[in-house]
Amino acid sequence: MHIRPFHCAAFAAALFAASCLAAAKEAHGAEASPWQRGPHAAVRLIGGTPERGSEGTIRRAGVEIALDPGWKTYWRYPGDSGIPPRFDFAGSVNVKDVQVLWPAPIRFSDGAGTSIGYAGHVVFPLRVRPRDPDAPVTLRLKLDYAICETLCVPADASVELSLDGTTSPYDDLIRASEARVPRKARIGGDGPLAIASVRRERSPKPRIVVDVRTPDGAELFAEGPDERWSLPLPEPVAGAAPGTMRFAFALEGLPAGADAAGARLTLTAVSAADAVEVSFHLD
Repeated sequence: MHIRPFHCAAFAAALFAASCLAAAKEAHGAEASPWQRGPHAAVRLIGGTPERGSEGTIRRAGVEIALDPGWKTYWRYPGDSGIPPRFDFAGSVNVKDVQVLWPAPIRFSDGAGTSIGYAGHVVFPLRVRPRDPDAPVTLRLKLDYAICETLCVPADASVELSLDGTTSPYDDLIRASEARVPRKARIGGDGPLAIASVRRERSPKPRIVVDVRTPDGAELFAEGPDERWSLPLPEPVAGAAPGTMRFAFALEGLPAGADAAGARLTLTAVSAADAVEVSFHLD
């Protein structure tokens, strides 16, 4: 079972509506860079309301990509084809580091295989740590990414935004995407959506079998310890208990000479209402 497409469309529509609402408030001090438009896509930076916690002040922001109908872009692990976005903030001012968060993706199937990413509209939330928390921050992003309809096209953008630490009308838009970032969990954890168990089957062909507890269907993605790994997409298989989906994928796509023993895999389960991420060490 795959996530029904209208769930994904509804999420994209909600983000688009929030974007339009925020744009309507620009005259009241909104923080957003101008859109940088290219063929079939546009990119901008948007500012969020700062967050103050035990680690000091975090400036919140987002990288917003708007795509033409029928076009998509990619997750950090793109699947059978595609290129993940590359975010370069090296030219920023008063920035100690930037953490890019990845909202839950969906899968796309076409004649060339299966890819993982986003359709229509996506915001990648950013958590920015300033060097001097009392001074303004200037984010300068060089973004390399790819967009795809039937063929993939490389794209790039350079955008800049000053964050002055004030309340932002783009906050709802950023929070909507933050809510779709998979929460860190443990195998067998609580909640309506959970990765209940993971096991490695060694024969006749090595594969990983994952049971996902879900009330209304889910999708599962698997990543290796680094980008050299190219694991197959997990597929639903028979044998799951009621209220559970079972997925399996062959232990293939390892880098040349790599030893699977002890490697850490990242498993991400995504439903219409939730998303979780767990780590699993191969024995």
